[in-house]
Parts: sequence; structure tokens; C-alpha cells
Amino acid sequence: MNQPLTVTVTVSILDKEYCIACPPEERENLESAARHLDGRMRQIRSHGKVIGTERVAVMAALNITHEFLHKSEHLDAEAGDTREHVRKLLERVDTALTNDPNSTDS
Repeated sequence: MNQPLTVTVTVSILDKEYCIACPPEERENLESAARHLDGRMRQIRSHGKVIGTERVAVMAALNITHEFLHKSEHLDAEAGDTREHVRKLLERVDTALTNDPNSTDS
């Protein structure tokens, strides 16, 4: 039997239900994302500085996006450091092999 291309998932965000279509294999990720968003929106709303669901949603989206971009930049920097470390290790290996008197390539 063929699996459906999409399933409808009902998620609750700030006590309001939303029906969202997604591929079956993404259901858990969607539910997790909705729980995360709901938690962030509740946190913002509880501070009482932002009024209105739309404004709370925008603030949550901005906060989550900021965190994502910051983590992406951090990962990119780490990847660059790792590439540089690997390059230096390869240079050391190459130097060691070049200076090896037992090498059969000479």
C-alpha cells in the first residue's frame, strides 16, 4: 500500500489549533517545531512586554532566527578551523613521508 504524499498534522500554539500538511516522515519534526514555538511564544507573552498574538509570534520568530543565524555562524567558523587543522596535519604527514629515508618512492 502506498504511503500518502502528505498528512495533516494538528498542532497547538498558544491554545490555538492549526492544521498543517507535511510529508509523513516530517511529522515528528513539525510537532517538535510547534512545541518549541509554542514554548517561546508563551515565554515572551509571560514577560508582559509584548501584547497581541501577532506581535508575540513576530518576536518569537525573530529570536529563533537570531539564534539559528548565530549558531550557523559559529558552526561555519568551527568548520573553517577544522579545515585549517586538517590542512596542517596533511602538510605534516606529507613532510614526514617526504623525509622518510625508507620511502620506496625515492
